[in-house]
Amino acid sequence: MPVAATGPLPRRVRDQFNGVLWRFRTGSGWRDVPERYGPWSTVYSRFSGWARAGVFQGLMAALIAEAAARGQVGLHLVSVDSTIVPAHHESD
Repeated sequence: MPVAATGPLPRRVRDQFNGVLWRFRTGSGWRDVPERYGPWSTVYSRFSGWARAGVFQGLMAALIAEAAARGQVGLHLVSVDSTIVPAHHESD
């Protein structure tokens, strides 16, 4: 994970990264991130900076490259669906 070129190294980068993963895994709001990952505002700030720096795209590219090197990736594994099917509130 990228950190500032000057100054002390952040002490809780791993916790903050885990907080970002927790947030997206659970679908919760940023304010609901458990305190064990640090203050929610710090976790969000870290996520925002990493997103602007392209960190997540780089991680995904590295994961895909690693899987491709092992012969474990192919377009037949990709599924993208953005359809929305509205349902009546009484439907089961």
